[in-house]
Formats: sequence, structure tokens, C-alpha cells
Amino acid sequence: MTGPIDVAVVGAGPAGLATAHALTAAGRSVRVLESAEAVGGRMRTLRVDGHLVDTGAEMIPSANAYPATWRLIRELGLDADPSAIPRVRGALSVWWAGRARRNAGRPLGLLTGMGLSPAARLDLARLLGRLGGADLDPEHPERGDLTDVSVADLLESAHPQVRERLLGPLASGFFGWPLERAAAAPFAAHLVASGSTAHWRTYRDGMDTLPRALADRLDVRTDHPVTRVVEEEDGVRLESPRGDLTAGAVVLAVPAPVAMELYPGIGGVERAYLEACEYAPMLRLSLFLDTPMAPRGRGRGFAVLVSDDPLLSVVTVDHDKHPGRAPRGRGLLSLVASPRGARELAEAPDHEVARRLTESAERLLPGLGGHVRGAVAHRFRHGLPLPGPKALAARAAFVARPPAAVDYAGDWISLRPCSEGAVASATTATERVTAFLAAAREPIRIEET
Repeated sequence: MTGPIDVAVVGAGPAGLATAHALTAAGRSVRVLESAEAVGGRMRTLRVDGHLVDTGAEMIPSANAYPATWRLIRELGLDADPSAIPRVRGALSVWWAGRARRNAGRPLGLLTGMGLSPAARLDLARLLGRLGGADLDPEHPERGDLTDVSVADLLESAHPQVRERLLGPLASGFFGWPLERAAAAPFAAHLVASGSTAHWRTYRDGMDTLPRALADRLDVRTDHPVTRVVEEEDGVRLESPRGDLTAGAVVLAVPAPVAMELYPGIGGVERAYLEACEYAPMLRLSLFLDTPMAPRGRGRGFAVLVSDDPLLSVVTVDHDKHPGRAPRGRGLLSLVASPRGARELAEAPDHEVARRLTESAERLLPGLGGHVRGAVAHRFRHGLPLPGPKALAARAAFVARPPAAVDYAGDWISLRPCSEGAVASATTATERVTAFLAAAREPIRIEET
């Protein structure tokens, strides 16, 4: 096929699809190339034997917390059906002293306890108040307060229970971060912006709802890997075993290390920033159960932080996240490995991952092993951005660079470890690509071989 094209986007996760959507709305011709057989990236949902298996842990806070995401949801009409994006009741619990303590991350938890002593709850309220009054911007973590301290430093002066039972497990469990290596500014900004877990929502039809809705409106080619990106006089050439393609500009909507592999010509402040962008590997195990199960004492909600296990950080009760996640009378759980567990089990076969993580979860769900009827392990070498001091120091120059033929999108652009960071990056990528194309000659044509 031949025809005019302005932009090729590499990667059909939320960042790439949101970027392609915005560029298309701006009148540009766009094609999205995805190496996997389906869209979604780290927001992909598998459909297995009647189950909706979210490969990640997507939750949607309020529009104040996730403005770019909610703008896109409304633009696509996904909120027309009130039941399509339901609230998750309770949402988060903390495992302590043999049972799950609910209301974590909610103002109500400061009254009911959530496994913390009165002194710890008072200290938590003080810490959150201090962070709420700090100069924190989730889209610009290199600015303002806390740019020179780690998460471990931030929590060092907090009450031990706050550090060890709640905020430490939150950072290591949800984001996969070693606390001493992760910068405090992105964590604190995300924590403050996300607000109460009482407002968390999910997608009824799977976490890939947004990517699928975007892909339906775009020119997306799955099973189309890109192996190299090369700037040439007449555009940017994308090499692929499926056939090369040349476009006026390219957006690499892939993790920073992957972008560097694809685009060896990168240099200057771009290379400095991309080289500084580290990632935390993530490992998540989905268990198909012959009956619904939940951790003891959990009450309502679906996610339980586990602070006292070397391999296991989070248990999610997916059939409570939304009943459509599992067939009636059956259950679906996900076990999220700790940073240590992700490292130790990264190369282990699936059956070994299932055995060890299930054994760790047995004390939360006695008899769990006897109800498992299947398991799927989800491995992400580049799980979530791990913001370190080098990345924060290099980001200002990266943001200020002039528009160019090759640009980027993804959660690593703002070092914000969530889908909002990915979706919000589309605005910047679109503005930069539009400015570059406006200054360039007329769009060239696709060349496929």
C-alpha cells in the first residue's frame, strides 16, 4: 500500500495510541506499528476461559488526579455507560497480624486503623499534609521539593509502621521500586495527585478498554516489529521484517532502553536522559480458581499490600475488582512479586513461579493451592520507570530540546509510574511533532519493500 503519511508511531500501548489519536485529530496521517499480536502494551487484557486477565494493575483515580486519561475517556464516549467504569469499593487493604486491614489510603482509614497504631496514623496524617503543601508536580518531578532525596530518605523519619506497613510496601509493591534507589519527588507527587483510594475506578471490560477503543479509530498494524530507525534526507526510515516504511516523523512510544536500541543515532541531551532512565522489572501471576477466595479479614476491596514476605508484595482479588473478571462461581487472583521476588523468579519457568508465589500467599488464603486450576505469569523486563537522581538531573535539558524528526512518548517522559503519565505524554509528543512537520517540507509517501 502507498499513500501520504506524516507520522509513524512505534508501540500500541496507551502512550502510542493516545499520541496517534491526537495527531490524527490534528489532521496528520498516522500509522501505528506494534510488535505484539494485540494492542495495550502493559495495559493489555487476556481473555482466557471466560476470565478477563489484566496483565498489569490498572486503576483510575478521579479526573483531578488523571486529567489526561479522563479527557480521553470522555472524548471517546467511554463514560456514556455509567457501569463501564465502575468504582472499586474499599480498593486497598494492608496485611498485618494475620488479617487484611481495610480502608488503606482513605481518610476513613485514619479512624478505623488500617493496621496502624494511633501514633502511626497521626504521623501519616502529618506526612500527607506536609507533602500536600510541598511544591510537587507529577509531570515535572525535576522541579520543586524533594529532588535530592530517595523514597527511603523520605520515609526514614516517618513512624516505622507507616514506613514498613503502608508507604514502603506501596512503593515496592505497586511500582516495583527498591526504596533506596527511587527518587522521592515522583512518588510523593503521584501519591498526592492520586488522592483517596475511595475514588479509584476500573474498566468493566478489562484494562485494555481504552487502548482498544483508540485502536478501533486508528490505522494500527499488529505483529509488525520495528528493528531499527534511521534518519535520512527524505524522512525517517523504519526497518522491519514485515517491510520497511518511511515517514516524515516518528514517535517511539516504547520504554527508554528499547528506544535506544531502535534508534542508534540518538545523541546529545536525548541520549543523556534516556541512558539515565532506569526501569523496575515486574512479575505478576494470575491464578484461576475453582471457587472465589479472598484474604482473611479483607472486607470489601480487592488489593492487599503484603509487607512481611520476601517474595510477595500485593495480592489482588480480581473477581472483587469487578465480578466480570471470572465466571460465576469461580475466582481470579493476581499475585505481584516483590522487587526481590521479581529478580529471583525472572528466569524461572512458569510452574516454579506459580509454586513459590502460591506458597507465599497460602497464609493469606489458607488452602489456596488446592483451588488453583491454572496460572499465567506476566513478566515485564521494563515494568515501570525507576526514577533516580541522574534522570531527574537530565530531564530539564531533555524537555527543552528542539523538535526533531524522532520523538518519544511514554510514562518515562515524566518519570510517572502510571498510565496517566503515558497518556499525558501524548500531548507533548503531538506538539513537538506538529512543530517539526510544520517546519519541514510536504509529507512524503510510504515506501514499503
